[in-house]
Amino acid sequence: MQILNNGFYKINDAKCFIKSKFYPFKRAKKEYFKYEFYLGIGGNIGEVKKNFQKLFQKINKNKRFFINSTSPILLNKAFGYTKQNDFLNAVIRIQTSKSPNEVLKLMQHFEICFKRKRSFKNAPRTLDLDILYFNTKVRKNKNLIIPHPGVEKRISVIIPLGIMLKE
Repeated sequence: MQILNNGFYKINDAKCFIKSKFYPFKRAKKEYFKYEFYLGIGGNIGEVKKNFQKLFQKINKNKRFFINSTSPILLNKAFGYTKQNDFLNAVIRIQTSKSPNEVLKLMQHFEICFKRKRSFKNAPRTLDLDILYFNTKVRKNKNLIIPHPGVEKRISVIIPLGIMLKE
């Protein structure tokens, strides 16, 4: 993605949107959860669209979470390491009463369930889960940085999140 001199983005890495059973999705918030966070999801190995649907169901069944809404799925070019397949990306808005570090551990567990391998930075993956925002919290430690680094520069986040927030 390229930022032009006037501050606007040139969106040449986004290819198209893909709809599926749970993307996009929207329902009313629950009042009894303490926090809300935005989860970026991505992948480019295997049946990624099916993985996104299975992830939705896993999170939705977990009593610690309540999915409020999801974006459509965006097909976009890989960034960083570009000699790999295109990615599918989406954003999920989730309510919870768990702390950011507890949520991180649970999301890493979900990645393991989907056989995520961390071979090198920006490597191909079955499922990548990133906590993009967590309420209005700012956090920076060796395990977790909130807001997620580069969130404002990644087309894979900007477009799905923008569409989800518009609705």
